[in-house]
Amino acid sequence: MQYKLLGRTGLFVSELCLGTMTFGGGGVWQAIGSLGQPEVNNLVDRAIEAGINFFDTANVYSAGESERLLGEALKGRRQDVVLATKVRGRVGPGPNQIGLSRGHIMQQIDGSLKRLQTDYIDLYQIHGFDIVTPIEETMRALDDLVKAGKVRYIGCSNLAAWQILKANGFSDKQNTARFETLQAYYSLAGRELERELIPALTDQQMGLLVWSPLAGGFLSGRYTRENQTVEGSRRTEFDFPPVNKDKGFDIIAVLQEIGQAHDVSVARIALAWLLHQQAVTSVIIGAKTLDQLNDNLQAPEIKLSADELERIDKVSALAPEYPGWMIARQNNDRVPR
Repeated sequence: MQYKLLGRTGLFVSELCLGTMTFGGGGVWQAIGSLGQPEVNNLVDRAIEAGINFFDTANVYSAGESERLLGEALKGRRQDVVLATKVRGRVGPGPNQIGLSRGHIMQQIDGSLKRLQTDYIDLYQIHGFDIVTPIEETMRALDDLVKAGKVRYIGCSNLAAWQILKANGFSDKQNTARFETLQAYYSLAGRELERELIPALTDQQMGLLVWSPLAGGFLSGRYTRENQTVEGSRRTEFDFPPVNKDKGFDIIAVLQEIGQAHDVSVARIALAWLLHQQAVTSVIIGAKTLDQLNDNLQAPEIKLSADELERIDKVSALAPEYPGWMIARQNNDRVPR
């Protein structure tokens, strides 16, 4: 297991992070996973044994049950791990039980701390953008949590590039805590963040944490053009994130060939490709079983050749869009050679 710096912080996190959406299984989350404490303990133990020191959860996963199960599994080992959770999602029917207002953030941090059985969160992330609350109010509230010692660093998830730059611009001007990471969807079936977000993260020296690296199981190897429906699979009940399946099956065909050459699964090749991307800090993997986790844990061992990377890049590349193609054209001869 390799370790990388988390944004501009001094923290090192494992290149694989264990995600916890499969923990609990309440409500809409049942389609993703419904693991109880014994299964959670086994997965957490195996992850730590393999060198993972980074765990990600959220207050909305199974209505807080995911945080509770993770906190119990980490008993006695809290000081050895980097713990991340999130705030924003709806936690009740009331009009103020959602969002990024100071009131909601201050209420939710205490609930997360209690469920996780800890007195601080290493990385507290907003789970998305709130169109109602001014970003300035959100950033001040998050900074107050850092100053109170309840949070060490802050991050964001599912934001556009301009939203990140606006938030960090405010923080830089006010000398308050800034976003150190972005947690975003990135997979071979969804490379859109390469257009604007990765350049923004590079500019801001922020870390990239990847969620759904297998596109919600689409790149697991179970789906092909000939076998598009898998009984009992997550995508049968929860077809998310959206993918261009026609293009996706072309990608899977290439991954199958490369996987056969390495004698490994399609999923492992898909994860390995992400680990070869310079912008990626950590890839969040989730599992329902130890077999799934063990397969994912071996992804860092795969070294893809330049030819293999070129083949994967070609079949999964984004179509050129404006202004990207114009920027590239105008800067083609900008630097003297």
